[in-house]
Amino acid sequence: MESDLDKAFKEAFSQISELKEAIAPDIMLKFYAYYKQANFSSNLPFHGETDVRNAFKVNAWMQVKDMSTSEAKEEYIKLANSVLNNNK
Repeated sequence: MESDLDKAFKEAFSQISELKEAIAPDIMLKFYAYYKQANFSSNLPFHGETDVRNAFKVNAWMQVKDMSTSEAKEEYIKLANSVLNNNK
């Protein structure tokens, strides 16, 4: 059974995914990091070939690697609410 946190996380992800306005790159990296941590925990991928864009993404994820999946979902939801409230 899905928890209230899981439902709220999925709703926040859906709303951010459907947002038409551009989001600043640093905020997008935070979303990426929280999303990855929430869904994959600290299973960081390390591949030999990394471009600059992917390096920034992995770095953002590494910064939240000690966060629990629940904490990452909560932070994602907070950030989503902040972005969505600023775009009204």
